[in-house]
Amino acid sequence: MAMAPQLLLLGLFINLLIFTDTQAQQIGVCNGRLGKNLPSEEETVNFYQRNGITRMRIYDPNPVTLRALQRTNIELILDVPNIELESLTNPSNARTWVQNHIQNYPEVKFRYIAVGNEVDPNSDNTVNRQYVTFVLPAMQNVHRAIVDAGLDKQIKVSTATYAGLLENAYPPSEGVFYKNVTNTFIGPIITFLAQNNLPMLANIYPYFACQRSADVNLQYSLFTSGPLVPDKDLMYSNLFDAMYDAHYAAQARLGGENVEIVVSESGWPSYGHRVATPENARTYYRNLIAHVKQRNGTPARPRRFIEVYLFAMFDENLKTGDVVERNFGLFYPDQRSKYQLGF
Repeated sequence: MAMAPQLLLLGLFINLLIFTDTQAQQIGVCNGRLGKNLPSEEETVNFYQRNGITRMRIYDPNPVTLRALQRTNIELILDVPNIELESLTNPSNARTWVQNHIQNYPEVKFRYIAVGNEVDPNSDNTVNRQYVTFVLPAMQNVHRAIVDAGLDKQIKVSTATYAGLLENAYPPSEGVFYKNVTNTFIGPIITFLAQNNLPMLANIYPYFACQRSADVNLQYSLFTSGPLVPDKDLMYSNLFDAMYDAHYAAQARLGGENVEIVVSESGWPSYGHRVATPENARTYYRNLIAHVKQRNGTPARPRRFIEVYLFAMFDENLKTGDVVERNFGLFYPDQRSKYQLGF
């Protein structure tokens, strides 16, 4: 029997709504709070909602932010700060952490828990290196606490890594982790993620590759008219896809070919370096959003959804380090937009 025209139109309309909602859900924004002139936590959550941003990452379990997120449509990546990792190698402490920061907020839409951020055995920072042995046991204990609380179907446990662990990322199919981090750090983490059907969180920044090497083409980094870069029978038109696929290739060598990668940070600063300009930042963010919304995936992983969290919501004037670190905001602290982006 043929479907009535009204029913057919209704079905198409519903499918369009589902498509649009899924598309919108791919983009989140990181909510860094290292600024003395930022809107309050409650104002920030309202600002996300007014701008149609339905995914957020926060870097510590700030109770004011968590309370403000209750009964909203915003899904959350919640970080375990690196300084708390050692404590969570104790299973009892991990259960308490989950109770205090997850279970006590049943009306918050937790999506991922990032157990540590950019911990690196090869870091020049000795403080960063001291956390290396704590990441995996903390992940295991937090995951067990989530399972015991009956929340593992909705909340996935991971850690946030970055390109600094890759010894080689070019061409993407030859992506490989440094040997000294493979067996003692990232390899066991990937095994744990694969065994438990958990994602990897990865911070991917074409900006830093472009900043550090004059050989990296700026237009290739900005998704504009750069060169097509060959990799066997594939062609890459932008650096973001190349870095993303290099992470996948490196994981696959360690048994993580099916471990999904969520891009937990990606951004471009507006000041502090010759390529850190408002024009370049606007181009990068607009093109990254458009690229993700096209839902074409990457050359090595076509027709895949890519979940991306833009860094960051506001400029943060209390961040230390290079001046660019204080200029990644999509908005000024007074909530004026830098780039007029559509999320």
